Amino acid sequence: MDDMASIVDGTRRSNALLCEANALLRLLNDADRAALTPHLELVPFRNGDMIARAGDAADSICFPLTGIAAILDSLEGDRRYAVALVGSEGFIGWQLLLGNGRWSHDVVMRAEHGTAMRLSAAALNEILAERPAIRTVLLRFVDVVMTQMSRTIVSSLAHSIERRMARWILLYHDRVREDDICMTHEEFRLMLGVRRSSVTDALHKLEEDEAVRSVRGRVIVRDRERLLLLAGDTYGFAEAEYRRLLGL
Repeated sequence: MDDMASIVDGTRRSNALLCEANALLRLLNDADRAALTPHLELVPFRNGDMIARAGDAADSICFPLTGIAAILDSLEGDRRYAVALVGSEGFIGWQLLLGNGRWSHDVVMRAEHGTAMRLSAAALNEILAERPAIRTVLLRFVDVVMTQMSRTIVSSLAHSIERRMARWILLYHDRVREDDICMTHEEFRLMLGVRRSSVTDALHKLEEDEAVRSVRGRVIVRDRERLLLLAGDTYGFAEAEYRRLLGL
C-alpha cells in the first residue's frame, strides 16, 4: 500500500470511530455509514463560536460529536432568541435537505468547546442520490427539531419563566451529559426573552426548590427529577418523538 493509500485508509478508520459519537451516524447501517465516512471532516469549535449565520450560503451539514449547537432567530437591533438545541443526537444544516441553499438561523456553539463531523453539500447530494435511506433518517430528525421548536413557541406563550427555565436546563443537561453546565445569564436571556433581573429571580426559585445550584456562569443540576416536575409538559414530547421516529 503506497503512502497516500495508507493515509486515506487511516483517515477512514479514524472517521469511522468518530462517527460512533453521533447517534444519527451510529444509527445508519454499515453500508450507508461507510459511504459517508470518507467524506467527513472533523472540525473543532470553541464555546461561543459562530457555526453558521442566517442568510449565508449553506455549503455543508454538521454532525455534532460534543458541545451544543444553539439555533438562534434574529430580530432587528441585533436581538437574538434561542429556538432549539442540537447535540450529538442529530445534525445541523437541514436546509439543504429542504431545498434551501442558505442558513435560515444563526447557529452558535454553547455549553463547552465542541467538535463536529462536517459533510460538504456536494458530497451529501451525491451520496443521497445513491442511498435514499440516509435521507429518511435525516428527515426524521428534522421533524424532531421542528417539534422542539414548536414546543419552544408554545411554552413561551403559555408557561412561567421558571417552568421554561427548567426546560432549557434539561435540554442542556441531555446534551452535555454533565451535572455542571456552563450556562450564563446572557444565554438564559436568549432562551427566555426576559431581562437579566428576571433570570436571576427564576434561578433563585429553582435553587429554593433544590433543583439546581447557580454559580457564576454555571448551573449545577442537583435533582433532575425535580427539574422534570418543574418543567411539566414543556419538556418530553419532542424527546419522545425522537425515540419513536429514530428508535433511540
